[in-house]
Amino acid sequence: MIFLKTDEEIELMRQANILVGQTLGEMAKWVQPGISTKRLDEIAEQFIRDHGGVPGFKGYEGFPGTLCIEVNDEVVHGFPSDYVLKDGDIVGLDCGAVLNGFNGDSCYTFMVGDVDEKVVQLLKTTKESLMLGVEQAKAGNRVGHIGFAVQDFCERRGYGVVRELTGHGIGRKLHEDPDVPNYGRRGVGPLLRPGMCICIEPMINMGSKNVTIDRNGWTIRTRDHSVSAHYEHCVAIREDHTEILSTFDYVKEVLGDRFI
Repeated sequence: MIFLKTDEEIELMRQANILVGQTLGEMAKWVQPGISTKRLDEIAEQFIRDHGGVPGFKGYEGFPGTLCIEVNDEVVHGFPSDYVLKDGDIVGLDCGAVLNGFNGDSCYTFMVGDVDEKVVQLLKTTKESLMLGVEQAKAGNRVGHIGFAVQDFCERRGYGVVRELTGHGIGRKLHEDPDVPNYGRRGVGPLLRPGMCICIEPMINMGSKNVTIDRNGWTIRTRDHSVSAHYEHCVAIREDHTEILSTFDYVKEVLGDRFI
């Protein structure tokens, strides 16, 4: 069932998503060679709790972390660990927080030190495809419009678009209907209506679209071990426009010229 949100509920969702954006901004201060992903997770949890929120992912269906931490060939759902980031890595930090009963959810993929230019182009393409998807998330379109925009843009540039994982509706629950794939055909799928809130999150691989799952039952990585990028925004569908509830502004403030 798709739940349409009132203006008041959308405002509460904005506040939850701002907290997520602030948390990602805090993470931008710490992502550097020599820090473990477990330490990043500890910092994120403390930041969310210090600002009145509750981590949205921790304990969700048994997930152990505040962040889904995706290093290099990990696509989604990476566990915090003793892995120490090194120069040339990329790391996606997917963050969720609950505030005033509503969920916020967003992801940003960071460069660690000096990153190969081909990988930088993957990151730029993935983030651009996110914004193209957001442009299609408007009343009267269908979910397929979003997926087509992402898929067409990325595949034309030679990248693999993951099929097994999708964006999703969001609200009082972290995952609500509808699913929001990063592939598809225009005019297909659920109708986008005012009051819908969805997360759009391209997961794009440098190589093949094919993925595999680790023994932990959670972590998805590329089958060919090529690197993968992941960006996510939470948006609200309005009568005459699309409203981005999440934000990368706090990340941009910290990263400056290194902001993708």
